Amino acid sequence: MAERNLTEIKSRIDELRRKIKRASDLYYNQDAPEISDYEYDAMFEELKQLEAKYPELDAADSPTHHVGGKASEKFEKVTHPVKMGSLSDVFSEEELLLFVDRATAALLSEGYAVEDIVYSVEPKIDGLSVSLTYEGGRLVLGATRGDGAVGENVTENVMTIAGIPHTLPDPLDLTVRGEVYMPRGVFESINTAKEAAGEKLFANPRNAAAGSLRRLDAAETASAHLDIFVFNYQTGSLWTDGHAPETHEETINRIGELGFHTIKIQTLTSSRDEIVGAVRRIGEMRDGLPYDIDGAVIKINALRQREALGENPSTPKWAAAFKYPPEKKETKLIRIEANVGRTGVLTPLAILEPVRLAGTTVSRATLHNIDIIRQRDIRIGDTVIVQKAGDIIPEIIGSVKEKRDGTEEPFKFPEICPSCGERLFWDDGDDEDGTEGGALRCQNPSCPAQLERGIIHFASRGAMNIDGLGPAIVRLLIDEGHIHDAADLYTLKKEDIAALPRMGDKSAENLLAAIENSKNSGAARLLYALGIRHTGEAASEAVIGKFRSVDALFGATAQSLSEIPDIGEVTARTITEFFALPETRDLFDKLKAAGVMTELAVAEDDEEADSRFEGMTFVLTGTLPTMTRGEATEIIKKHGGKAAGSVSKKTTYVLAGSDAGSKLTKATELGVTIIDEEKFLEMLK
Repeated sequence: MAERNLTEIKSRIDELRRKIKRASDLYYNQDAPEISDYEYDAMFEELKQLEAKYPELDAADSPTHHVGGKASEKFEKVTHPVKMGSLSDVFSEEELLLFVDRATAALLSEGYAVEDIVYSVEPKIDGLSVSLTYEGGRLVLGATRGDGAVGENVTENVMTIAGIPHTLPDPLDLTVRGEVYMPRGVFESINTAKEAAGEKLFANPRNAAAGSLRRLDAAETASAHLDIFVFNYQTGSLWTDGHAPETHEETINRIGELGFHTIKIQTLTSSRDEIVGAVRRIGEMRDGLPYDIDGAVIKINALRQREALGENPSTPKWAAAFKYPPEKKETKLIRIEANVGRTGVLTPLAILEPVRLAGTTVSRATLHNIDIIRQRDIRIGDTVIVQKAGDIIPEIIGSVKEKRDGTEEPFKFPEICPSCGERLFWDDGDDEDGTEGGALRCQNPSCPAQLERGIIHFASRGAMNIDGLGPAIVRLLIDEGHIHDAADLYTLKKEDIAALPRMGDKSAENLLAAIENSKNSGAARLLYALGIRHTGEAASEAVIGKFRSVDALFGATAQSLSEIPDIGEVTARTITEFFALPETRDLFDKLKAAGVMTELAVAEDDEEADSRFEGMTFVLTGTLPTMTRGEATEIIKKHGGKAAGSVSKKTTYVLAGSDAGSKLTKATELGVTIIDEEKFLEMLK
């Protein structure tokens, strides 16, 4: 029984490591988080506790032994003279008091009196950590935290940030640490402009700041109007006479005198109750601050006492971060709109009375489908509870039924398409995301809403990759009557595009060049670009690999398609139904007449190409030493192989890196050959 429990614990540890590494990469390196800081920190803390309880399951490459992200190859790498570590997290007032009691007890044992043990409580800024190094009072280096030991040289970019002096009033040699952030007002202005231009919005101010700071062009960083709060000094002296500060309070005051921006909210106290009260007050003011915070920092004020407490392997014993749970707010549900998607599926969208939530103003939230509305008993006119999934996507988690006054109305899906006026029908098959369940659908291929989203998909990176053809331009081209289907993109004239708002001759020339380049994308990309239900990038490549051209699909049968590995009956049926439509033939003829390649691209159809992996299926798992899984996948495809997402008896090899998880276990159970990167590279020689 004990062995079984240890196996289960190891499985949970492996799962946590995988999830944390993925979330960390998305957050620190790609500035594209999928989960909230609260969820991430909770997983991190659980992993730390499990590794402490079961040291035999600890590992050197565990994320608990590393900090943050990794240095980007775009920038020069910088080794920090003092490691830029992180803080231990606490998630409840009970955990907070345990931290305080442990630190106080340790200092009492060192001979300090209770009244001399003072804690500082401050807001925890949700930004990007940087170090700033000065020599002779002049700024010579700005660096991101990176993994705590090695960061990125972003000196030119930090020089554009308010709150960072280029020259100090005294000729000092020192390094300070701070948190770069984007003010909420700036964040909202930038996202408003992005929305108007049809561009992808920043997820939150933290990621907006990170993305802006790591621009290769410092002018782009300057346009983001970033700011900083400096909260610590790492090395050197804050005074020319060599005097060293004795407390954190004295340090912050001196840093402010030198011209750095510092946070003004601070409580100094020896009282447990006052510490808890200060944390609560910061949480209550969170929504009204002009910058984002994700917690409160509690740390020992006296620097000598910090030295007495010392450090854990990756965090100090003298400080902790109290993390606030995701914000939830009540607001009024004004109405529910039904939006038509690319494949004709209607998705309900809640229109709300604007409410401030997790750093942004929220006025709409997705309701996903009719079942969600029914299960959560959400009615028009309800007071509803809203939160951000992953601190990013607004969602309604329920209604406040006790606040109903009888005027609320259940939502009814329309019978007529709100975009084109055609009658809708209920589709009992898979929905457009491939999940089981019914969906209300518009079948009109000329539906304007479907046209707009279809052309956006056609131009997307995985499809024809027409750079510069964003949603806003697509909408304008449709509204002006310049395009009625995807093929019309190839008949656009320079004057058509240049006359659009916020365009011009140069923008028109760039867009036309991108459209022209897309003609050579190849048959697999074209098939995916057509937006056939259930036919993603992998399925499109498999189909074209068999049929060699899009033309051949007009005569393909569902049976012949379903014989292709990984092409199921549903996908085979939707492809044959699509190519049986007269509208498809008309569209295809127009694309071909415009010069769009409908057969395999030269690179895909090169008879001299190395096809040593032909007929082989690889499954990738874990972190490879020298290449990303995406790079390995491209190599496999280039040599005629296929990369699959799950292990089965048909799998030829499992290519495993560090921190490989359940896929490795399943491969062992099925007897599938497991290789590492070294063996994989040998196979390419």
